Amino acid sequence: MILDFKTMAVEKLDNFKGGEKEMFTKMFSDESTKIMLSVLKSGASIGLHTHQQDEEIIFMIKGKGLIHFDGETEIISEGQAFYCPKGHSHDLVNNTDEEIMFFAVVPHIG
Repeated sequence: MILDFKTMAVEKLDNFKGGEKEMFTKMFSDESTKIMLSVLKSGASIGLHTHQQDEEIIFMIKGKGLIHFDGETEIISEGQAFYCPKGHSHDLVNNTDEEIMFFAVVPHIG
């Protein structure tokens, strides 16, 4: 199945997972997986949340940001991936002056 993100509508999600400002995303979702191409503008974030029933993989396409993972802070940069296993917590913060773009996959494994 081809997912054409060029033709998908952009959704604006305010305070996603309790984060700051808004996330702009193009999303595919079915009963087994969520796949997102998303943008966080300067100062925006995805709030801290725990993956109770699933896991997440984030691939940074453009820019860099901060990830708080199980109490530790890591910098994620363009070309890097972050993995959050089931049962763990993370957020994503754009603490730069530039927007960040990332690709995220959340397989429903529960």
